Amino acid sequence: MKSLGYIGAFLGGAIAGAALGLLMAPEKGSDTRAKLTDTVEDFLKKHNIKLNRKEVGDLVDDIQDAAVE
Repeated sequence: MKSLGYIGAFLGGAIAGAALGLLMAPEKGSDTRAKLTDTVEDFLKKHNIKLNRKEVGDLVDDIQDAAVE
């Protein structure tokens, strides 16, 4: 059971790192947000996690807010 926690922490860190990398890239903001949203959607689909488009958008916004702080 503990190993699932480590895996979850690793995946969360990987997602946060990827998000930060995308947010710091020198691209137009709308393009970056679209890429980030697509990346999150692909991850959720791969791991069979069900979220609607608005929830994914909220998750992307939360990641972006955390990256700014």
